[in-house]
Amino acid sequence: MSVILKSGKTKNIAFPVTVSTEFTKDTLVYVDTTVGTIKPATSSVAGNVIAGVIRQTIASTDDNYADAREVLIEVPVEKNVIYEMDVTASLATTDVFKYLDLTDAGTVNPAASTYDIAFCTKYLSTTKGEFVLNIGAESLGVIGA
Repeated sequence: MSVILKSGKTKNIAFPVTVSTEFTKDTLVYVDTTVGTIKPATSSVAGNVIAGVIRQTIASTDDNYADAREVLIEVPVEKNVIYEMDVTASLATTDVFKYLDLTDAGTVNPAASTYDIAFCTKYLSTTKGEFVLNIGAESLGVIGA
């Protein structure tokens, strides 16, 4: 389960982390707009609040686990940044050029298409593909945001 940058420009931006929350390295995070901190993405998080990819693990055994702090998040800064991602259900060549949902913060679910977070650009295997993330304001059709 991981989100690996394949091509495109990104930038590391500091975001406040939700205290006492575990994060897995190389997975998607979203901004909980009710509290203004990041949390691990889930299958039911809309694309407009997904911020990007956390590149570090945060575990309950960390010294600063319960501290309010900021962490760096890799954020795409141009359109069509491509990520390699794991897939939970069997990816097929017919899934290329389709929008798919997440299973969790690090995997794509080809069997679902409600939130349309991952646009499949390349079939690699039944368990891996390349995707453009449909995240941020433009995922809602907001141009120039």
